[in-house]
Amino acid sequence: MFLSVVLSGLRRWLRARETARQLHALSDRELSDIGIARYDIAQVARQGH
Repeated sequence: MFLSVVLSGLRRWLRARETARQLHALSDRELSDIGIARYDIAQVARQGH
């Protein structure tokens, strides 16, 4: 049980990190087109949007 909780948290963190990396690669115009400000990237990545 403990291990599954830890692994689940790790997977969630890795997904958020990859999402943030991909969003940071976009231009400000592209981010604006999808309704995200650059300062919102970390929060959006953690929420899984």
